[in-house]
Amino acid sequence: MIYLTVPILVESSEQAVADISRAAELGAEMVELRIDYLCRYDGDVVRAVVGAAKKLGLAVLATCRANWEGGKFGQGEKSRAMMFKAAVRAGADYIDIELACRAEGEIKAAELAAEGDVRVILSSHDFEKRPADLAQRVAVMVERGADVAKVAYKAERICDCFDAIDIYRSESQAGRQAIALAMGEAGVMTRQLAKKLGGKLTFAALGEGLGSAAGQVTIEQMRSLYRWDAMGADTQVFGVIGDPVGHSLSPALHNAAFDATGYNGIYLPLLVEGTWEEFRNFMDGTRQRPWLGLRGLSVTIPHKENALRYVRENGGQLEPLAEKIGSVNTLLIDEAGKVSGFNTDYAGALGAVLDGAGLVKSDLKGMSAAIIGAGGVARALAAGLCDAGAEVTIYNRTVERAEKLAEDFGCKWAGVEGLANLEAKLIVNCTSLGMHPAVEGCAVPEGVLTKDMIVFDTVYNPVETRLLKLARSVGATVVDGVSMFVRQGAAQFEMFTGRPAPLEVMREIFDSRQ
Repeated sequence: MIYLTVPILVESSEQAVADISRAAELGAEMVELRIDYLCRYDGDVVRAVVGAAKKLGLAVLATCRANWEGGKFGQGEKSRAMMFKAAVRAGADYIDIELACRAEGEIKAAELAAEGDVRVILSSHDFEKRPADLAQRVAVMVERGADVAKVAYKAERICDCFDAIDIYRSESQAGRQAIALAMGEAGVMTRQLAKKLGGKLTFAALGEGLGSAAGQVTIEQMRSLYRWDAMGADTQVFGVIGDPVGHSLSPALHNAAFDATGYNGIYLPLLVEGTWEEFRNFMDGTRQRPWLGLRGLSVTIPHKENALRYVRENGGQLEPLAEKIGSVNTLLIDEAGKVSGFNTDYAGALGAVLDGAGLVKSDLKGMSAAIIGAGGVARALAAGLCDAGAEVTIYNRTVERAEKLAEDFGCKWAGVEGLANLEAKLIVNCTSLGMHPAVEGCAVPEGVLTKDMIVFDTVYNPVETRLLKLARSVGATVVDGVSMFVRQGAAQFEMFTGRPAPLEVMREIFDSRQ
């Protein structure tokens, strides 16, 4: 069995028993009782908390981490051994003992194992860096008779996760289960994928801010957001790659869509630092590990151009439209590791405009359209609207960028001062003006909007921007950025899975998280 484990920081009997009960209610399969948080020997409390967990049917891992390896216990090895013995005699299923445990000390795994029916986890932790000898440490643990080998280390970047992933793979191939965790935001995938990769357990916090190590998501997130209960060795992996990425709503949308359609997939936030080298190294690393099952990626700031470059340099298939737009927001990876690049911003934006305004594509022919901004989203809109035959003008603060974009798509351009005399039928804001937290920003001067206009703001946080409020106040037709966000995500989902996207479900998930 692979356990979803909640650490319980045992500071008193009453507090710990209450936390154990809460963990059981939330669906924990095991609790790690961090009895080192008592900071002193107290056999009565140890027996009480182990007994409480066993009574609720939970597996128990007892940890009394020494302060010399990041724990709270500093009374010495003899007292620590007494804590372990009390836990084993009370019925703990596993105990966690440091590989670096002092040879002259009182902690002897074999003696503790003889105290009851318990299995020994030998562990190694580094809270500062990724050690170079992780595989060797695991080999030593196995040689010393560990029932389970555990390594945990700080991940500075996402590529540091590959060592943990490789340990899961090698131990699984040897018929053993390991625990290999990269701590910190960059290492979260090692926690979320432990069940797929055949690990012994993964840790999830009881609640926000209650984790025992950096990077632990909550048990509610693991079960409801990251699909722990549905995960297996054959689960396909997807994610959003960007920097930053923790704010992204894409995991919630896609995982809910997997649930709604019964697709065996998991979608993760993947923090890849914003350089070409980090992007390339991550992509190379995942493609070199086909058993990881990474099949698709949503690509966001600042990696859309990196994704385009990667597909080109690796002989992949590149959608002509993505080539024309100059950015890729969707990557597909087949079982042979071949990578293909696409852009769904185009379809998402055009679909949002047509549905929001009650139009069909042919209605755009000859329509005057103003695009404000000259970034990646603006390029996608320009491609879509020009393809539909709209008469497009690009407005941008840096006029050189507006001129370049207009030249690429054969349309007109102007500086933002031209917005004061705006007479377009369709107005599209592709800038960040009005985005949270600077919600008072507005891309269009007051007084230029009329009731005959269609106003589309690609900003989706907040849903109703100041621009949309102004447009609504004069009776204009408004289209919010959520429509584009959900539609481009739906297009990605269909590319990932080959199944129709549950649009209503995805929109409901977005609305519920605002």
